[in-house]
Formats: sequence, structure tokens, C-alpha cells
Amino acid sequence: MDFLSELRWRGLIHDVTPGIEEHMQSRRIRAYIGFDPTATSLTIGNYVQIMLLTFLQRAGHQPVVLMGGATGRIGDPSGKDKERELKSYEELDNNIARQMVQMKKFLNFDPELPNRALLVNNYDFYKDMNVLDFLRDVGKYLTVNYMMSKESVKRRIEGETGISFTEFSYQLLQGYDFVLLHREHGITVQMGGSDQYGNITAGVELARKIDDAKVFAVTTPLLTKADGSKFGKSEAGNIWLDPAQTSPYRFYQFWLNADDRDLPKFLRYFSLRSKEEIEALENTESPQTIKRIFAEEMTRRIHGDEEFEAVQNVSKLLFDPKADADTLQALSEALLAQVAEEIPSPKLSLAALDEPQNLPEFLSDLSNILSSRGEAKKAVQNNAISINKVKIADPNTTVGKDDLLHGKYMMVENGKKNKFLVEFVQ
Repeated sequence: MDFLSELRWRGLIHDVTPGIEEHMQSRRIRAYIGFDPTATSLTIGNYVQIMLLTFLQRAGHQPVVLMGGATGRIGDPSGKDKERELKSYEELDNNIARQMVQMKKFLNFDPELPNRALLVNNYDFYKDMNVLDFLRDVGKYLTVNYMMSKESVKRRIEGETGISFTEFSYQLLQGYDFVLLHREHGITVQMGGSDQYGNITAGVELARKIDDAKVFAVTTPLLTKADGSKFGKSEAGNIWLDPAQTSPYRFYQFWLNADDRDLPKFLRYFSLRSKEEIEALENTESPQTIKRIFAEEMTRRIHGDEEFEAVQNVSKLLFDPKADADTLQALSEALLAQVAEEIPSPKLSLAALDEPQNLPEFLSDLSNILSSRGEAKKAVQNNAISINKVKIADPNTTVGKDDLLHGKYMMVENGKKNKFLVEFVQ
């Protein structure tokens, strides 16, 4: 299946410019997407565009990642109701470096591959260009009327905050990126979300006027969830691709907890399974089974097989009634930190265990677990208390530093449903 046909059945096409079908069928092409360095990590929202580059590469074409080292210094007004807060150059450079590392995990940059992915930073285009050159060589080719007709600009001008000249000039920079990428790298297609269509077509227009070049555009629909909320966010905030910012366990749970109504769209946007495989899943499996299969695919791809297996161990500890002390002891300190994000995790001073403590007394110090020493003693006598997945029946039992997992954690359970991971701090 060719690239555009793949996008169509997946529902990934919003707009294309005329002639692109014939252009892409005539040869291997190079196509790019720009990424702004607004954060240290890409989000699952950015991953929609990475999937576009992935499908492009799988179809035999050459994907190009353009990092916005220059445009990130300006700020894109698209989709924003007010001016962005400008970031320092140091912060932007750090963000780019970290995002580039992530990109190299998701696309094939093998130099031996004929359609290997390329990575370009548009700061290299502009760092030696002065403002007079830019105004003469670029600015004179687009009228202010044309620029003001773009939806992202028009909405800001008609709004309360207006738009600064800095952000107004953004589409000139992004448009000229396309000219230079075509001139220097033979890139003929720019892709992006539908909110970028104005900026992208500005580049198509500039390429025609400056170099008499024929270049093309493809945009995707903006992905929204069935309940109308913004895709890529959870109650806890953004879903990041960096495991230090969104744990693999929480990433996995994001997909597992998806609304059933979103499944067809998610599968088509993100799964690497074929049309036949996806339709077979939908026709034969329950939504919950599909979500487990899909969540596994996504977690393995983004975080790797080892992290997926670790996620399964965390899930087993939290939800499997057969999880035992061996299950808990097998978890690394990093995985226990993930567990601490998912269940109540009261903190105690490590000094509290300088001497072994009587268990009911220790539990009564954790008022959010048991409110008094008497209640704690009764819970132990009723066989309700487990320490590190081991039932405690003797109220004279003591706990000490030897009971800590990785010298830091202790799991306390009061009955089957009340789980706590106590964290001991210096």
C-alpha cells in the first residue's frame, strides 16, 4: 500500500495540495515535519507526527526531522490565544539535544539505509543571516494581507491580546525553512497537523515565488478524544515519552484506560499493524482485550521490552491477588518508585527505625493507615496486616531497617484493598 493510501484508511489526512499523488508515485521523495523545542521531552501528542514519518519511511520514502532551533526562539502562534513566553537559548538548546535523542529511537537513521531518516536544525539556516538579508530575500515575497488571512494569525488579531511582530513573522521563518530544505536537501513535501496548514502553505507559496519550485503539503486532523478533551493529557497532566516524566507504568495505563470509543482512532493512528490485522482485532476481540494488546504494542515500542515486563510486574503487584513476597522482592528501586506514584505513599524519617519498633506502635504512627495503637493491634490479631506481602499474626512483631526494600521502602497492607508503600527518608 502506498503512503497516501495508508494515511487515508487510517484517517490521517486532513488536507493535501494538488498534484501530490502523482509526485509521490513518481519517485522516492523526502518529506519533513518540524518540531518546536518547547520542552525537554516529546509528548504522545507529538507522536502523531512521528507516526506520519514512520509510515513514510515504511513506504520507502525518506523522512526528515526538522528541529526548530530558530523558530523555537520566536514562538508559533498556532493554536495559542496569547503570546508564548520566550525561553532562554540555553533551555532551547538543551530541549533540542534531548528531543534529538528521542527521535533516534523512533525512526531508522542507519546510514546504510537508502531512505534513512535525516535530522536538521533550522538554527543553522539563520544563525549567520542578518535582518536586512531576511527582509529583502524573504519578506518581500509575501504580502501582509496574505499573512493576515492565515487562521492562526487572524484569530489572534481578532482576539483580546493581539499578536506581536515576533510571532507574526513566524510563518515567514517556517515558510522559508521549506525553501531552504528544498534547495539544500531536495525536500519536496512538508507535513504537519491541520493547525499548521497556513504556515505550510506559506512555504509552498514562497518556494514557488523565490525558486519557481513545485513543493507539496500534507496535514493530519488534530486528534481529540471522544469526550471532547485534548488528546495526550491525563488527569495527572501531559503524557510524555520520557520515562522520567511519565513512568512506563502510567504510560501503559493511559492506553489501558482509554475510552472504548477512542479505540478505532487510536489503533489507526498509532498501531503498526496492517489494516487486515486491525480489522480482525476489532471483529473478534472485546474492547478490553484490544486495549491490552494495543497498550503492550505502544509500551514496548516507546519504552522497550524490558520496561514492558517491568510494567507487568508492577501491575501484578497492584492488582493480582496471587502476588506474593517474591513478586515484591523482585522489583527494583526504580519500579518501587513507580508503585509509590500509584498508591498512597506516606513518608517517615529513616531515624524512626534506628531501633526496631513494635508493629502496632509503628502502624499507629501512620495515621492514614490506622488511627490508634489499639486499632492497629486488633487489625494484626484479625490477620489483616501484611508487611512486604507477608501476613503478620503476632502483635508483638517488630519492624526495623532490615525490613526495608532497597533500604527505603516498606509495603503495608490493611486488608485486601488498602495498600500503602511507606517511604523512609533521611
